[in-house]
Amino acid sequence: MSGQKHWEQDKEATVYVGNIDERANDALVWELMVQAGPVVNVHLPKDRVTQSHQGFGFVEFNGEVDADYAAKIMNGIRLYGKPLRVNKASADKQKPLEIGAELFIGNLDPMVDEKILYDTFSRFGTLIAPPKVARDDNGLSKGYGFVSYSSFDASDDAINNMNGQYLMNKDVSVQYAYKKDGKGERHGDEAERMLAAQAKKHNVTVESQPMPSAFLQTPGQAMPPAAGAPPPMTTGGFDPSMNTAVPPPRPMGFAPPGGHRPPPPAAFGMNGGPPLPGPPGRPAVLPPAPSGLPARPPPAQGFASPQNFHPGGFQGPPMPMPPPGFGPPPGNPPGFAPPPGYGR
Repeated sequence: MSGQKHWEQDKEATVYVGNIDERANDALVWELMVQAGPVVNVHLPKDRVTQSHQGFGFVEFNGEVDADYAAKIMNGIRLYGKPLRVNKASADKQKPLEIGAELFIGNLDPMVDEKILYDTFSRFGTLIAPPKVARDDNGLSKGYGFVSYSSFDASDDAINNMNGQYLMNKDVSVQYAYKKDGKGERHGDEAERMLAAQAKKHNVTVESQPMPSAFLQTPGQAMPPAAGAPPPMTTGGFDPSMNTAVPPPRPMGFAPPGGHRPPPPAAFGMNGGPPLPGPPGRPAVLPPAPSGLPARPPPAQGFASPQNFHPGGFQGPPMPMPPPGFGPPPGNPPGFAPPPGYGR
């Protein structure tokens, strides 16, 4: 829209516009951005063959104040249904400081997860990111992972102490990971160590990611309940603080030492209620029969009544005398004398 080249623009008064739909052109972007302030120039880089823009561009305003205002109000505005990304072109895009103290942990047991890696390697120094375990599409471990430290002192200490040591029944290999540039070089070289020393000298801190709360818990420590959540239920309502354990039943015939026996259970009335009062010296009587049913039979007498049975001191009623003429004859009946010589 302007004859001024994009490299001649005032960087402080220029905004970057990204995620532009392919149907938009310079004039449409101009009309849209002029709503935020006076526009000096619009530049959408074009493809040399198709002459279509590449989805981003630069808009120069009359001053830095207008550019700042445009970056605040135009970011996220949808053009053909696509939200635009608008920010200052001169904004610092510096990546966080990475010193390169990243380790590769190989030959991991399938049971080793990120929590175990954190518990094992965090003792050597501060981790700047949560440990990672390489996993397949099913979430199963591939047998290796990565750990990143905030200093080379910590990573060197981890290598010296953990390389070749057993972790979950497998001896792990601990060494510096390969760099991501694809040239086959590993982290921990002299260049990275010099940069880390210079950053430490100028008090430049390494940006670290927050660790998940599950990593910071000790074994056996429960997660704190969420706000407004109901209290956790205990199994069967058991409270460990109450000593209400019931002793196991004793086998039959077992008596505790000293001849002590527990008292018999108290008698119960109808529906588990208290027993009905009875005459003094006698057990409780049964309640009356419900209406509409025949009367209860009278309690049994004599030996058939268990309430009158008292072993040891029981005296039965006297035997009735036989009527006259029915008693046994005196002496032995004929033919029932003992054999000769018996009792000599």
